[in-house]
Amino acid sequence: MVTVNPKTDILQIKITLLHLKPVVWRRVLVPAGLSLKRLHDTIQAAMGWYDQHMYEFHVGERRYGARDFDDGLDPGVADANNVKLSSLVANGVERFLYVYDFGDDWRHEIVIEAAKAAEPGIDYPIFVDGERRCPPEDCGGPPGFEALLEAISDPDHPDHEDVLDWLGEPYDPDDIERYIIDAQLSRIARSRRGGMKARGRPRKTG
Repeated sequence: MVTVNPKTDILQIKITLLHLKPVVWRRVLVPAGLSLKRLHDTIQAAMGWYDQHMYEFHVGERRYGARDFDDGLDPGVADANNVKLSSLVANGVERFLYVYDFGDDWRHEIVIEAAKAAEPGIDYPIFVDGERRCPPEDCGGPPGFEALLEAISDPDHPDHEDVLDWLGEPYDPDDIERYIIDAQLSRIARSRRGGMKARGRPRKTG
């Protein structure tokens, strides 16, 4: 069982996109005190999603999501802002599900692999490693993605040109575009650092 200090520890987390072969996965280091909402941001950045759709975390029988969409939050879904990873770990949770885009239904297994002390001078979250590029948004879930890969890999496929036009840019399934992942996670880390500094400032009086 993983034990954690929410103020000083970081968590090593593996994110695996389910129902695809070869497997698309990422490994990241995040602060133990990270909220599920911030974990959502981290997953989006690490995987390469564009945060265009609703999401939920499924932790046992509980569901956590966002309140930043026009339709609001389902009454059965708790606010992801109010739950921290450290509290899940304290309750023995080391594996749960993240669902993104309820139409395409991208399901990710989230595994908390280890906890360790944060290194001085490092701003988290940071990317560790991973394999295979994330599917394009709105490509139709795992079946649509498999059809897309088949079409772009075969110049004689009847949909080859249409799929390339739809993508609008080259798509290499083996290129995870690490420089983009690093830049996006750095942005999240800077945002966290700025928020913590703001919370630590003394109030002005008079």
